[in-house]
Amino acid sequence: MRDDVQPEPFGTFQGEPVFQATIRSSAGAVARILNWGAVIRDLQIPLSDGTLQRVVLGFDSFDDYPALSSYFGALVGCYANRIANGRFVLDGETVHLNQNEGTQTLHGGSGGVSQRLWAIAEASQSSITLALHSPDGDQGFPGNVDIRCTYSFIGDAILCVEIEAVTDAPTVANFAQHSYFNLDGSSDIRDHRLRILADAYTPVDGDLIPTGEITGIDETAYDFRLPRRIGTSGSTLYDHNFVLSEPISDGVRFAASLVAGNGLAMQVHTTEPGLQFYDGAKIPAATGIGGMRYGPHAGLCLEAQHFPDSPNQPQFPSTILRPGETYRQRTEFRFHNV
Repeated sequence: MRDDVQPEPFGTFQGEPVFQATIRSSAGAVARILNWGAVIRDLQIPLSDGTLQRVVLGFDSFDDYPALSSYFGALVGCYANRIANGRFVLDGETVHLNQNEGTQTLHGGSGGVSQRLWAIAEASQSSITLALHSPDGDQGFPGNVDIRCTYSFIGDAILCVEIEAVTDAPTVANFAQHSYFNLDGSSDIRDHRLRILADAYTPVDGDLIPTGEITGIDETAYDFRLPRRIGTSGSTLYDHNFVLSEPISDGVRFAASLVAGNGLAMQVHTTEPGLQFYDGAKIPAATGIGGMRYGPHAGLCLEAQHFPDSPNQPQFPSTILRPGETYRQRTEFRFHNV
């Protein structure tokens, strides 16, 4: 490893050290990555005047992550989002999972990959690769699953997330990067302007489980096809999966764009068919990185993923991963000044 990417201690988890590594782009963008949960702890992007703008929520102390994080900055899985009643049928056998949100399984269970120590496999000035072994039966999921997550800067200000996973038995796989974004450091992201390139979404029941329908967004509060202020819809709260409509070009599809009052913009491009937009309504009151005060709507998530509860919804794109196959996801967060 280069000297400037030597991991530095950042606390302990269950008696084991937690490390932070710093990567940088050619133009001075900075990301600080934890080996716990593959967390993006900090991400700073140059503004047009050369100053750095922090664009994700994070904490100064590691102890705040397991206590308060709500998955802040983590890679979530082995199944991102929700699985109804913590179970599904795979090849005729019922699989029972850890239930960590009432009777549901959220983001892979209470001990999912977002709550684990990863190994640092490779690191350079602009890239870091983390690796994790999830043993057969982990949180109830079948198969020994080996996962790799690479964060890398491309050019001036594109942070690329690449995820791969293989298994030795049939299982389901669905991962998502779960950073909370705030592009201008304001206390409320509902003044950000959001565009989601989706013509439909998957409606949910009272437990945020998809009903199985794929519904058009015409004349609804879920229509973000043209950029608009998030708070325009008043009391509407968002924690929904959008069915992306753009075709894949050069390996990824254009999923969403976000613009803040300071002129900083972000585009999301991904291989995935869905994008979960969560408006951060349940972010707990806390003191974040640099002394910022967090609370409801302090940040938002744009989680590239397969659809929630797909193992129980055969009409949704399949998330089954079998031996000999490789799960692959590429998601790019592209920043620029407007």
